Amino acid sequence: MSGRKLKACIIGCGKIFPMHAVSVSSLDDAVLLAVCDNKPERAKAASERFHCGMYTDYREMIDKEKPDVVHVCTPHYLHPEMAIYALESGCDVVSEKPIAITLEDALREERVAKECGRQLLISFQNRFNPGSVLIKDAIDSGKVGKVKSARAIVTWSRSDEYYSHSDWKGTWDKEGGGVIIDQAIHTLDLMNWFLGGKIQSVKATIDNPCHDIIKVDDVAEGLITYRNGATASFYANNYYGYDAPVEIELVSDLAILRLVGERATISWFDGHEEIADRDPREKFEFGDVKQYWGVGHMREIRYFYDCILHGKQARNTVSDVMETQRLVCAIYESGKSGKVVSLPE
Repeated sequence: MSGRKLKACIIGCGKIFPMHAVSVSSLDDAVLLAVCDNKPERAKAASERFHCGMYTDYREMIDKEKPDVVHVCTPHYLHPEMAIYALESGCDVVSEKPIAITLEDALREERVAKECGRQLLISFQNRFNPGSVLIKDAIDSGKVGKVKSARAIVTWSRSDEYYSHSDWKGTWDKEGGGVIIDQAIHTLDLMNWFLGGKIQSVKATIDNPCHDIIKVDDVAEGLITYRNGATASFYANNYYGYDAPVEIELVSDLAILRLVGERATISWFDGHEEIADRDPREKFEFGDVKQYWGVGHMREIRYFYDCILHGKQARNTVSDVMETQRLVCAIYESGKSGKVVSLPE
């Protein structure tokens, strides 16, 4: 215990907000000072639930409260301006995915974080799940040999009402796309993280056969080629009958590594297996949120605050996840143009 309490503020009190607010409130070394939302009734409800201050202007909140950490839980297109304002105000930042809609804005956030000497964590919380860690460690240690190929599958369900009840979901200018940048991005990030290499090229197709209410993608598939020789295929749609467990499979010299939901299995070619899954005793009451979000946010935020308190460089900061931003942008560029997109070295 350091004895110091980190002061936190949260921008955005929508569906993902409880994952951040409950996580911060559970920490002995942190205090939630205030929340902000441009909808006063939502800000008020959140402030009453967590017994903290409320604002409708995030700049005013940061200027007055002077927090150590700011959480950005707003629509995608607002992430860059809010993260940059907080960084330039001397705060470390936790931002929900994606970094930004465009690669240019993402690189600008990375540059500002470096210039300000602050840490900008992008919330890819599934990297902290035990199953994800088992696969990543097995690959990085070299004990499974070289990974030659991989695949990722995401088949979830999003109704027309999901989009009609939002003023930003399903739009190119505010969300930046559909199934790829919103639903599939976590799975693509995990697969990309597991493979660990730089992307050479992407060939993708995107379409929208099921949701007339939106213009963005509700299905996508493609091939990713890495500079280390590995290839990865992906398929995603959000018009399946339910939110099926995501699937990632990787084939290496010595084993097949599978992630289904949070459960990881390494099936060695000599017949033995290694398994890791969520600890059923690890539970937190976040309220009315989607259960597949699990407790990754809790692990991630606890880890980040510990790094700040002890002056350590955190992982999963903006530079660590930039390759996922490049991948998402390349999928959309290829899907719109119909061409193979080559990424610079």
